[in-house]
Amino acid sequence: MAPRSIASLNISFGLVSIPVKLYSATEASRALSFNLLHKGCGSRLKQQYLCQKEDVPVSREEMVKGYEFSKDQYVMFTPEELKALEEAGTHSADISEFVPIESIDPVYFDKPYYLAPDKGGAKPYALFARALRETNRCALGRWATRGKQYIVMIRPVEDGLVMQQLLYAGEVRSFKDIEIPKTEVKDTELKLAQQLIEQQASESFDPGAYTDEVRARVEAEIQKKVEGQEITLAEAPEEGKGKVIDLMEALRASLQKKGPARVTEARTEAAGPKASTRKPPRRAVPSQGAEPARGVKKNVKK
Repeated sequence: MAPRSIASLNISFGLVSIPVKLYSATEASRALSFNLLHKGCGSRLKQQYLCQKEDVPVSREEMVKGYEFSKDQYVMFTPEELKALEEAGTHSADISEFVPIESIDPVYFDKPYYLAPDKGGAKPYALFARALRETNRCALGRWATRGKQYIVMIRPVEDGLVMQQLLYAGEVRSFKDIEIPKTEVKDTELKLAQQLIEQQASESFDPGAYTDEVRARVEAEIQKKVEGQEITLAEAPEEGKGKVIDLMEALRASLQKKGPARVTEARTEAAGPKASTRKPPRRAVPSQGAEPARGVKKNVKK
C-alpha cells in the first residue's frame, strides 16, 4: 500500500519556497505491543490514578500538571497556561545555513521524514536536491509543529530529499564525560586488526541483510498461542564468567575463520625478520651400510 502524506510544508531559503509533502520514514506500528490483562478472567485492565496523600482515585477532570522545582514541591500549570507557552505551528521549514554533511555527528540524528514535491514544486525540488548533492552539503533550519520547535537537517538521498529532526546540544551527552583509559596499541596488533576489518569489509550498507530475529521468534510464539499450541520454554544457557583473553591470539583466531593463508603471512610479520629467514636444522640421512649412531640397535637378520 502506498504511504500517505502526514503533512504539507514549504522549504524556504532566501526568496525560494518549495512546497513539499511529508512522509514518515519509519514505521512505529511495526513494534510489537502487549496489553495488561486480568490473569483470572483475561479481560483488559484500566489504568487508574491514585492520590498519594488521600489514597483515593482521581478523575482526569481533577488533574493538573505540575513541575517539581524542589523535592516534593511543585508549581502547577493549567492547560490554558501550557497552551500559551507552546510554539505556534508553522507550515514552513526555514533554512538558516548550509553545512558539509559529514560535519554533523549521527549522534544528533532523531526522527527522519521523506520529502516529496507537492503541487507546483517538482522543478525547484529537483533543483534543490541536485544542488545539495553536488555541493556535498545539507540544509539546516527550524520547523515548528505540535507546540514544539525542532532543528531539522535536509539532505539529499537517491533522487530525493530526507528531512531529519536533530537533537539539541543539551539533549546529547558529551563524550568527554566518558572515561577512556590511555592504552598502548602495538603495531603487530594493529596490523592483524586492520587485516580482519579488510576481510569483513563491504562497499555499502545493506539493511536487508539484517533481520529482527527476536521479533520473528515472538511472532511465531504468538501464532502458536492463537492456534492453541502450548509454548515450551527453553532453558537459557549459563553465562560464562568474564576472562582475560590474549589480544593477539583472539585476532589470529578471528582471521583463521576467514582465511588461513593471510594468517600465516601476518604471523610471519608479527614474529619479526629473524623468524622469516631461519632455516630448520638439517637431519643426517644414513647411507646404506653405514654404522648406526650410538644408542641405536642395528637390526640383524637371524
